[in-house]
Amino acid sequence: MMLVPRRNFDLFDEFFDDNFFNKKEKNLMKTDIKEKKDRYTIEMDLPGFEKENIKLELNNGYLTITGKQENKIDEEEEKYVHKERFYGECTRSFFVGDNIKEEDIDAEFKNGTLKIDIPKKEEQKEIEETKQIEIK
Repeated sequence: MMLVPRRNFDLFDEFFDDNFFNKKEKNLMKTDIKEKKDRYTIEMDLPGFEKENIKLELNNGYLTITGKQENKIDEEEEKYVHKERFYGECTRSFFVGDNIKEEDIDAEFKNGTLKIDIPKKEEQKEIEETKQIEIK
């Protein structure tokens, strides 16, 4: 099993990956992945998020983490001179393997850090049988 962040190459996205276009989003969901003997540990920074607004989903071997941050201030009443806080939804996906089930994953959110433990499991390889071809 190999834990790999999911990232599709798109020239359009690469162009807009410049600091000029997305200063705020670049600091979201900073992630460290540690490998231990029997598991992987993902530690993701989600400062200011509430536990109730973080969702983990496992689908086709991909673990998807989604965080939602709602703007609690009415922007029409408040006039901002400078604004750096993020409001909206952000998502990251990691391939964890097809043989990982929801009940195998442990997650904890504490002090703005999401910690996810994923056990290492051997890939279930199909046993290839050698079949003889009869010569006529």
